[in-house]
Order: sequence, then C-alpha cells, then structure tokens
Amino acid sequence: MGDPDSLVALRRLPQPSLVLAEVKTSHTTQGATVGAAETTRPDASKFAIGFDHRDRARLFELWSEVLDSEQWSEGAKLEAFEQRWAEGNGLPSLGLSSWAGGALAALEFAGVRGETVLCPSNTFMATPLAAIGAGAEVEFVDCNRHDLCMSFEDFERKAERHKPRAAILVHIGGHLAFDSERIAAYCRHNGIFLLEDCAHAHGADWDGGKPGSFGDAGVYSLYATKTVSTGEGGVLVSCNSDLIEFVKKFRNYGKFEHEVDGLNFRMSEFTAALGLIQAERMEEIVAWKNSYARQHLDPVHPARLELPEGMTSGLYKYIVFAEIEKSTGRVYDQPCHRIMGRSDELPNTDWVAENHWCAPLYYRPGSRDAALRGREKEEIR
Repeated sequence: MGDPDSLVALRRLPQPSLVLAEVKTSHTTQGATVGAAETTRPDASKFAIGFDHRDRARLFELWSEVLDSEQWSEGAKLEAFEQRWAEGNGLPSLGLSSWAGGALAALEFAGVRGETVLCPSNTFMATPLAAIGAGAEVEFVDCNRHDLCMSFEDFERKAERHKPRAAILVHIGGHLAFDSERIAAYCRHNGIFLLEDCAHAHGADWDGGKPGSFGDAGVYSLYATKTVSTGEGGVLVSCNSDLIEFVKKFRNYGKFEHEVDGLNFRMSEFTAALGLIQAERMEEIVAWKNSYARQHLDPVHPARLELPEGMTSGLYKYIVFAEIEKSTGRVYDQPCHRIMGRSDELPNTDWVAENHWCAPLYYRPGSRDAALRGREKEEIR
C-alpha cells in the first residue's frame, strides 16, 4: 500500500456525459435564462469562493425583500432555503448558523453525554470537539488509504471494544466514504446512532444515495471555502421527525417549552437568502467541477483517488496520491489524535497525512468570470 500506484485498484471514474460547454443552469436571472459556460478554458487553479457572480442581482433582490419584510430571522427565506435543500438532498433539512450547531444538536439528541463516540482521526478537529462538547468521550478509528475515510474493519473492532453510543462518519474531500453502507448497517443492527459529517460532501451521490441518508442524520458546513457557501452556516438533514423537531428547538434556546437545553444556532434571513441561491446553483457547480476534472486533471494525474462505480464526488478536493508541484496542500496533514497528544495506533491515518496532495480546482466558468469583470468595470466608471 506504500506505493501510490498500487492505490489505483478501484474501478475508474464513470465518464459524465457533460463537457464544459454543455454545463447549463435552469436558474434565471432578471427574467433571462443563463446560457452555457464559455468554451475557453478557465483558470480553475485560481482560488474562488463557490459563488456565481451572475447571481448578484437576484441576491440583492432577495436581500431587499428581507429588508422590506422587517423580519430578519425565522422568516420566509429560511423556510424557502430549507425546502430547496430538502428537494436536492431528499431529506427534511434545517438551516443553522454553523456545522457545530447541527452536530451538537444531533449528539445531544442521541444522548452521548457520559458515553463513547467513535470518529476518525483523519478529519478536522471540529468533529471530535463536537462530541467532547456534547459530553462524550472520543475514541478514534483508523481510515482507509484509498478513500481517506473511516475503515469498516477498524470501526468494527473499536465498536466491539468500546460499545459506543454514537459514531461520526466523515465524508472526506467531497466523495462519500466507501464503507458508508457497511458502517451504517452495523450501526442499525447494534443500536449505534450514526451522524454523518457532510461538511465536504455537497452534491455527492452514490447510485442515488445522498450524504446524510445512510445514518440517522447528516450535517453540512456552509463555511466560506466550501463547494457552496454562505460564509458561515450549516444544514442538518434527517429522516427522523423527532430529531428534526428536537433540532428546531435546540437551535433556538429550546423555545418555547424549554424542554430542550439549546442555544442560539439560528440562521438569519440574509444568510438563508444567500443559501437559497447557492442551493439552486449547486448542481451546476458540481457538474462543472466534474467536467473540468475529467477533461483537464484526470489525464495528468494517473495516481488520483479513484471512485467506485456509480459515485459522484462534489470535488471539494481533487486528491492525488503522488506529490505534485502546484498543490493546495493536503486535506489534513495533522491527524486529530496527534493534535490532541494521544498515542493511538492508526497506521493508515498517519500514512495518509504524509502521502496525498490536492490539485487546485475552483469553480470558475468563463461566463462567471465575465460577469465579475463586467461588474468591476462598472465600479471603475
């Protein structure tokens, strides 16, 4: 497994029918349908927030509606955003002010205080900190080398040893964890609450399965660098109606009965308006990134992370198991157990931290940049 070339053992990515010139949107701006992206190759290596500047006019219109409404929180825009996200994800959805708010709410619902929660070490520190913040003790699980996500084999060993109340399955880099179904089945059989960390997984799909649909709940991040963003924010998805009602109260201080000990994790109407536009644009953004990757990155990165048949990645990161000159770094180069000064034996996690790189890939369709340049010219005048 030490040789990156040996990692190319899974089936090749399915070739999408889209090409860059064919990526279109069903979204309308000021009454006109936005056309196809330009066929000239954009510079996708230059950092860009995942926002399409063709949406500025509509965003300002929605913000004006919020101003006119005199209701800046818990209003119509939040309801519209949640409905649109639910349509795309296939699960009831709740907007929050952060990923952490959704994770804390779900873990509180699961009753992890004083119990053990399993989570991978190859993740951002937010994952174990959420469990610790909910009053749990964290035990780390090793990852697979080929997908960077939690290993079922090590998960099963740790679950048998620690008898956890809950587990957090993290989808790293934009794709779904390859062992999602096996881990979810084990959790269902053994009464373990499974929370999916979907912070990277916007737009991912596996034969129709969406992030958050394998376990009891999933939480997305809308932080500034994500595939789609509202600057700050989060979304919780779940098919459990009791959990949804619990989180509605948790994000709002437990109002009105105060039977839930919640805090303020509300999403404002201004953030929800931006989230609505981003949710509408997400399918196009993910399709564009996948099309760009197939045409321009796959041919020059034979040691890239390979997906199983039927899986689509949101491509938050384009991961390569060979050192590349113009890399944006690694997804994570410091495993959580190392940051926390622990001595857990997690050989694959330590290997992954040293042996993967990320090629730059940012959403920059030509028509998006043309709209931005036009805006800049207007400001100069």
